[in-house]
Amino acid sequence: MEQNYEFRKRLRQVHRHNRVNPDLQPKSDECAVDQNWAIVLHDDFASDKAVRTAALDFQNYLEVSMGVSIPMRQKSCGIREIRFELDAKISSREDAFILYVEHELIIVTGKTGKGVFAGSIYVEDLMNLREAPFLTHGKAFCEPLIEVRGVHSGFGLDDFPDHHLNAIAHAGFNEIYLFIRGIGKCANSYCDIQDLIDRAELYGLDVMFYSYIPGYKHPEEQDAEEYFEEAFGSIFKHYPKAKGIMLVGETAEFPSRDPATTGKRWNESLWHGIPDSRPSPGWWPCKDYPLWINAVRKAIQKHKPDAKIVFSTYNWLWAPAEERRKFLEVLPKDIEVLVPFEMFKSIRLDNGAYRQVLDYTISETDFSECCLEEMDMASQLGLRIGVTSMTCGTPWNFGTAPYVPAPMQWIKKFRTLQEAKKKHGADNFYDSHHMGWWPSIITDLGRAAFRQPETDLEVLLRKLTVRDYGEKAADDIMDVWRLWSEAMTFFVASNENQYGPFRVGPSYPLVFHPNVTRTMESKEIKFPTMENSYAGSHWLKTFFQPFENSSQSPYSFRRKPELANQMKMLELWQSGVNKLAGAENMIPENKLDIYHELLLLGKFIECFMITGINVNKWYQLNLKLLNSEEVSQSLRLLDEIEALAESEIVNAQNAIPCVDADSRLGWEPSMEYMTGRWHLEWKIKQVRTMINGDIAAYRKMLNLGTN
Repeated sequence: MEQNYEFRKRLRQVHRHNRVNPDLQPKSDECAVDQNWAIVLHDDFASDKAVRTAALDFQNYLEVSMGVSIPMRQKSCGIREIRFELDAKISSREDAFILYVEHELIIVTGKTGKGVFAGSIYVEDLMNLREAPFLTHGKAFCEPLIEVRGVHSGFGLDDFPDHHLNAIAHAGFNEIYLFIRGIGKCANSYCDIQDLIDRAELYGLDVMFYSYIPGYKHPEEQDAEEYFEEAFGSIFKHYPKAKGIMLVGETAEFPSRDPATTGKRWNESLWHGIPDSRPSPGWWPCKDYPLWINAVRKAIQKHKPDAKIVFSTYNWLWAPAEERRKFLEVLPKDIEVLVPFEMFKSIRLDNGAYRQVLDYTISETDFSECCLEEMDMASQLGLRIGVTSMTCGTPWNFGTAPYVPAPMQWIKKFRTLQEAKKKHGADNFYDSHHMGWWPSIITDLGRAAFRQPETDLEVLLRKLTVRDYGEKAADDIMDVWRLWSEAMTFFVASNENQYGPFRVGPSYPLVFHPNVTRTMESKEIKFPTMENSYAGSHWLKTFFQPFENSSQSPYSFRRKPELANQMKMLELWQSGVNKLAGAENMIPENKLDIYHELLLLGKFIECFMITGINVNKWYQLNLKLLNSEEVSQSLRLLDEIEALAESEIVNAQNAIPCVDADSRLGWEPSMEYMTGRWHLEWKIKQVRTMINGDIAAYRKMLNLGTN
């Protein structure tokens, strides 16, 4: 049993305890680190904060993971030592390094302190895979294939304690994102931002701001320069060591004068209650949007000339290519364009209907057509390109799960991104949004995928599986990976699913559609949220109904093939869960904690899938009931509805042991707990009350006049 937030104890443990296989002996071409070795950190290099942090961290790693305690000293004695050094000539990349290993000497030489830290983590990877403090003799030059991999916090929204910064560096990321509203203001709290920038530097991490800064001002208004200086310039005057800022349409609305838009905020685009059919400026490449971006750029670069400014086209990738090209043509050349990976990818279903990918998913591992189109246009125009890649392992498939354990799918995505680097020069990855991230086999694969020397990821996956679950169980676990990876190819959450049952899974309520009421209120239920929740239930719609989109077929055309795909996904996933459950006796004792964490995650995601299927069936049964004109048919439908409600109660009950045992399950940084025990019990009570209330009342209504 874990209390809420107890998962943070596991996150604090950057190095796993006892990774050593005591039966192993070093080979003739390996050096073996033992208690007779020392870490040598000369005064020339100790002044670099990241170098010193790397040395101290590696000393801790050897003790915790390898069971080897060694001292640190300043002077070399020539043998049995691990040196951390700097050499600015080895590469143009700041986090490049050289690893040199001989019989009684290990040297990690970094271009900068970032490189030294990356090198020490690389050594950890090698020893973890070897399951011993042994390294093969030789020399290796390593540098990142990607300039930037950036993430938000997985510890809590905008919450970055030192140990989590360390974990982020170990996971292969080199940039963190902080939601910012103003000086000292994060998403929903105050924050000592300068302290965070200073602490992140110790771990070789840069700090990027994700703008929540109000910018509702047209750049041609008389007081615009003063406005943008106050809103944006002051941020970088106050925090000159921050790396830069990301701008996104939906959080950067402005009063555009482009007649193709409403010129108003999205929630103000009404005339006496009548919605304007045009998009609001945050969702369209307005003719004057580049003017707005340039005004922001000038205000920022007045105080920090080298500030990185990124603009995400997430909100209007759906717009016609010619309109997006006009926007890119006049965009300042030092603005980096961030394109979503899979957004609006078209999928043809078995019955010929079309649907689109409408948000982040691992079900699709190729770029969408419009994303490729956008990268081609940006490349032709000489703009730098980044990708909203989500390679941390946490897309929006299952809203309160820590990651999606489908490694073969992630490997496919990594390869697609590697090609984007080669073809388009895309080397800035936005690897997580507010969903955060979680250390997993996916982050291990991603770390190797985007650094030199290149790695055979399938071979590495097998090695990682042996590392985490043992040689005896490795074949079975690899089968689980294959089943779960195949399962994810069958389902991409539509808007009605993503903003419905797949947002919170088994805590999602069932709402009886006939409105048995004395108050004439809507059927939408207010989903309860925690007081400290930033987003609350903002992204959750509890009254399930289709959210149609003009670029895909209506729900009535998509329903059957999508439901069939969900059923196939569940079948494959359950096969993987059963295979995993049967492997427990083959897992070494020192690896059982990793195994149990994976099994709980698999069962939790299975509950998500069952709820998704039940809710889609529920919607159809309710529609039939609303349109039924025969008492006998209505009573049969009511029996089916009640049986489905009872099965969903069982599903919610089955999820409770999972969330009780692992407090990370059911939590998401911006929403906080949405699928924990409390919410699951709330859902059970809600469904039971509905059965005894509305459904019983409707049954009584059907029986009127039949006696």
